[in-house]
Amino acid sequence: MKKITVVGAGNVGATVANVLAHKDIVNEIVLLDIKGDVAKGKALDSWQQAPIDYYSTKLTGSADYADTANSDIVVITAGVPRRPGMSRDDLITTNAKIVVSVTQSILEHSPNPIIIVVSNPLDVMTYAAFKSSGLPDNKVFGMAGILDTARYRAFLATELSVSPKDISAVLMGGHGDTMVPLPRYTTVAGIPVTEMIESSVLDGIVERTKKGGGELVKLMGTSAWYAPGAAAAQMVESIVKDEGRIFPVCARLSGQYGLDDIYLGVPVQLGKDGIQKIIELKLNDDEMALLNDSAGHVKDVIGTFKSMDLI
Repeated sequence: MKKITVVGAGNVGATVANVLAHKDIVNEIVLLDIKGDVAKGKALDSWQQAPIDYYSTKLTGSADYADTANSDIVVITAGVPRRPGMSRDDLITTNAKIVVSVTQSILEHSPNPIIIVVSNPLDVMTYAAFKSSGLPDNKVFGMAGILDTARYRAFLATELSVSPKDISAVLMGGHGDTMVPLPRYTTVAGIPVTEMIESSVLDGIVERTKKGGGELVKLMGTSAWYAPGAAAAQMVESIVKDEGRIFPVCARLSGQYGLDDIYLGVPVQLGKDGIQKIIELKLNDDEMALLNDSAGHVKDVIGTFKSMDLI
């Protein structure tokens, strides 16, 4: 039996729960929110969808952490979303308090879950969840790279008029403007993307990817939810089914890429115990310089979190 808790019944959390229910791979999903009636309503709506879309996963909503007891995986989406003019880093003061509180409350009822963080600023919120949980670092990680690569692949698919199914890509670094897309590791049906698109056009797509979240905030007045929710659900699927899929994930580095005690986007293998392995790519000097620059920015924001003395 697999029990999944999704903390936060906003747009992202509700999408995680709904997409995951459609995969029909777990027995129970608890949608938790301080607005208990909202959580109950969205969970009930998704459960009433089950006879139509033909899945058996039971969804319930709650405001009581006791209902999350013995969860195998917890997805944390709680926090305030970005508004126009805000960066992800602007959210740190409010969301750090929320993520630390949520993590500690979850651990009171589920002693050894896998925790996936979606709350922004992603890299630092994942660090906060790790520090406040006491869990091993293979069990606490964040969703960022899957979403970022999805945006990158979607933009490439549009430019090349091909199916996004045929595009494989890797991005690294922080979740934000300092992320590091790697065109050298991007292929279309196995063909290097550099052979199919002009470098100037590719550079433009890379820049659009870095600001992909902000583009959506400007259009909608709030953060995205369909793609982020689906990305988190895909991570849960690889863990539940012990697929060992390789995804770019916000993981804790302890010497890999020459970095230590920092959460940063890197390719990992995901299975039943969480992160099975961090994969170290052979980056060239330019790529490593970009990764170090991104890591420096994340460390600065981690410093802001540490100064809050929440833990």
